[in-house]
Amino acid sequence: MLKVDLQMIENERAKFLRHLAKAGRRVSHGREIIFDEVMRSHGHFTAEELVKECLQKKLKVSRPTVFRVLNDLLEAGIIRETAFGDKHRHFEHVYDEKPHHHAQCIRCHNFIEFPDRKEDKIYHQYLEKQGFKILGHEMHFYGICKDCQLKEV
Repeated sequence: MLKVDLQMIENERAKFLRHLAKAGRRVSHGREIIFDEVMRSHGHFTAEELVKECLQKKLKVSRPTVFRVLNDLLEAGIIRETAFGDKHRHFEHVYDEKPHHHAQCIRCHNFIEFPDRKEDKIYHQYLEKQGFKILGHEMHFYGICKDCQLKEV
């Protein structure tokens, strides 16, 4: 079980509430439920996984509400979207993540996270000289994991 820093979660809740107020959106029961479920999740998750989790727990939120609140959380900077080349969007927390990249097995779809070694500074310098304002970046590797390679033998 991962230790959850309650103060960090309350800071994220305050950030979310400020975002909703600024956007003119109300703090609905559904938004509160989804926020809490997202904060309980660890690692990467999809909207569909979140919908299933809510259904299993018999939480009264609709599928469209889940998708809308995930967009609110993205806009607020609480979660970020990660691209795995799948047809589904994947998300992860921002507050408890150290900068990292991903490698994904094309067979079993498992992924490995590895630390950011600041290699992007080379690209940042180039793009900034081009007048490009960088908001973030992702680096992904695709290949075949060790377990899937062993299955081939």
